[in-house]
Amino acid sequence: MKYAALYIREDSAYKKRANFDCYDINRDAATFTGGIPVVCHPPCRSWGMLSHMANPREGEKELALKAIDLVRKEGGIIEHPSGSRLFRLLPLVDGFLDDFGGFSIELDQFDFGHVAHKSTKLYICGVTKEKLPKLPPKRSEPTNRSICGNVAGTKRCTQYQREYTPEALIDFFEQILTTINTNKI
Repeated sequence: MKYAALYIREDSAYKKRANFDCYDINRDAATFTGGIPVVCHPPCRSWGMLSHMANPREGEKELALKAIDLVRKEGGIIEHPSGSRLFRLLPLVDGFLDDFGGFSIELDQFDFGHVAHKSTKLYICGVTKEKLPKLPPKRSEPTNRSICGNVAGTKRCTQYQREYTPEALIDFFEQILTTINTNKI
């Protein structure tokens, strides 16, 4: 395995890929021993705009902090919603690098094949912005889904649809992780 995918769904598309060592709710990410770049999808409900209404599991909020440490140590990516308060602890989008060479970017998962517009921020360490793969073109076709169902003429996404990671976005992450691996050699 070349990479680790942490805090993913049990039915995640990462599990279909031979290059990923996967950690879901049943395989505790605390058992990850390191040594390879990571992509982390820590639970976001403790960090979101509606966190005051969330009921996270004990210790769930701290998983995002552990993910930051792992990405800084091993190189990799943290993916969280654009409105996540986690990004108050990380570099601004298009801002300066942090002390670990990390930076943040923002993208729309719809451009990667998600069924709805899903504005997402990534915190990335171990590669320069210049070496990132190109983002796909902006999709302009309409969608009949929205994450929250608050867009006129759309249906609310199911929980699965809100949480899944599109294959093209995993491809994008894999390209970044490959560059990180190449930089380590």
